[in-house]
Amino acid sequence: MRCRQLGFSIEEIRTLLSLVDDGNMSCAEVKSLTEEHLQDVQQKLADLHKLEAVLIKMVSECSGSEVPDCPIIDTLYAAA
Repeated sequence: MRCRQLGFSIEEIRTLLSLVDDGNMSCAEVKSLTEEHLQDVQQKLADLHKLEAVLIKMVSECSGSEVPDCPIIDTLYAAA
């Protein structure tokens, strides 16, 4: 099964398997479950893009020189 490769949780896979095993599976139920999973994936991607933007900003603000002050550390401590 490709479910895990596509990021379905164990619980989501159990639900899909139970639909098949019970013989009560409808394409509408499978589609609904898959749409919910897609929304979760899209939210994770949006969160990752926000994280990427913050990290890019942090890296761009740091000269990488040998001085003891580091804007990345300052940002990390400020966020805590």
